[in-house]
Amino acid sequence: MKNRIVALLLTIAMLISVSASFAQDKTIAQLAAETPELSTLVSLVEAAGLTEVLNSPDVEFTVFAPTNDAFAALPGFVVDYVTSDVELLTRVLTYHVIAGSVTSDMVSPMMADSMEMTAVGADLMGSQLTVTVAEDGTVMIDNAKVIITDIIASNGVVHVIDTVLLPPVTLDEVIAADVTGDINIAGSSTVYPVTQYTLDQFVAEGYADTYTNDSVGTGAGFEKFCTAENATDISNASRAIKESEAANCDAAGRPAIGLRVGDDGIAVVVNPANDFLTDLTAEQLALAFSTAVTWADVDPSFPAEAIVRYSPGTDSGTFDFFVESALDKNADAILAATELNLNEDDNVLLEGVANNVNAIGYFGFSYYIENADKLKLVSVDGLLPTPETVASGDYGLARPLFVYTSATVLAEKPQVYSFLSYYLTNVATAIEATGYFPANKYDLNLSHLLLAAANHAAMGGM
Repeated sequence: MKNRIVALLLTIAMLISVSASFAQDKTIAQLAAETPELSTLVSLVEAAGLTEVLNSPDVEFTVFAPTNDAFAALPGFVVDYVTSDVELLTRVLTYHVIAGSVTSDMVSPMMADSMEMTAVGADLMGSQLTVTVAEDGTVMIDNAKVIITDIIASNGVVHVIDTVLLPPVTLDEVIAADVTGDINIAGSSTVYPVTQYTLDQFVAEGYADTYTNDSVGTGAGFEKFCTAENATDISNASRAIKESEAANCDAAGRPAIGLRVGDDGIAVVVNPANDFLTDLTAEQLALAFSTAVTWADVDPSFPAEAIVRYSPGTDSGTFDFFVESALDKNADAILAATELNLNEDDNVLLEGVANNVNAIGYFGFSYYIENADKLKLVSVDGLLPTPETVASGDYGLARPLFVYTSATVLAEKPQVYSFLSYYLTNVATAIEATGYFPANKYDLNLSHLLLAAANHAAMGGM
C-alpha cells in the first residue's frame, strides 16, 4: 500500500511538472481530465453535468480533488447510492469546491489552529470545510489529507486529497408514533446508555411497540447480531468490528455497517484515598496492568503495596480497546497479572476500586462522571479525557462508539431504519445527556450517508 501511494504521488508530480508551462492555459476540468489518478472524479463530474462549470473562464475555483483510491475506499453500496441521485452526487462534488483561488502559501498565514472555508454547494447547516495544519506541515481538509498542492489552472487551482469529503445528508423525518414493530439491541455497556436515552425519547414521542437493549459487552453483542437465527437488529459497540466478527456476519447474510455515534475517553481511576498517584505515563500504565506486582514496581517512589486491578471482562469492547491502546494488543499481559478482577458489570469495578486504597481500574468516561465522588481520575501522560483531547486524539485512550446494523435487517424490519434515523438525527442531544463526546463532523456525516445508502440498498436501489 505504501509503495502504491508513493507511485501515485510520483505519477501526479510528473504530470504537474510536464504540464507546468501549459497550466495557465488549461482549465480545472481539462487538467483533471489529463490526470489518470483523477479519472473517477472526472467521470462523476461529467455524470453530474458539472464539466462546463469547471471549464468556465469567468469564475475561479479551488477544487479539492479525491484520487481514484479515495473513491474506491467508499463502500460500493454508498457509491451506488450517491451516483443514483444526481442531486446528491452534485452536492457531494460541489462540497469539494470553494469560490476563488486558494493556494497553499495562503493557508498557514491565515490560520491559528484551524479555519473554515465555505463550499459552493454548502446548502446545509454544518457544511463548512475545516482546514487544519499539523506541526509537520500536513494540511487536512476535514478528514482528508492534502497530498499534492497547487496544480494551477487558468480558472483556479487544484489540490489532490486522499479521502472523499462528505457533506451533511438529511435523513428521513421520523414520527415515533407511526413506527411499529419490535426492535432488538444488545452489546456494549459503554454505548448502552446512549442507546437507552434515545429509546426513552423515542417512546416518549409515541413509539409504543416492544424493544430490548441488553448490556452484554461488545463481543457478545456481535455474537448475537452475527447469527442467522434469533439475531438482534442493532449491535452497540465500543470498538470497531473485528475481521473475524465481520466474516461471521457476512456468512450469516448480514454484512455489518458501523454507524459512529460519538467518542469516549477511557477513564483510569484509583481510590480517592490514594495519595501518591495523580498521573501515569503510558509505559507505567502498561506496567500497572501487566507485570508489576506492587506499586513500587511501577515507580520506586510509590509504596511497595500489592496492586489490585479491576478490568472489564474479555467480552467487553472496553477491554479490547484498552488492550490494543495501552498494552500493544497483548491481552496475555493483563490476563497473567496478579490480583486481577474481571467483570462485565461496571458497578462491580466501581465498588472494587472504591473499597481498596491500592486498587486501580478503568471504564468509560461517562460512568466515571456518574460516580466521580467515589473515585479519583488519573491522567495519562499528563492528559485527562476532555472534549478537546478526545477530539484531537491526543488522549491515548480515546475511542469511537458505534451502533451496527445491516441492509438485510433494514429490508426485513423497516422500523429499525426509522429508529436509527431518529437516533442519528438526535445523537448530539443523547451524547451530551449521557456524558460522552461528539464524533467529528466527517464521521457523523459518514454515518448519515451509510444509513441512507444501506436503506436504499435494502429497498432494492429504489
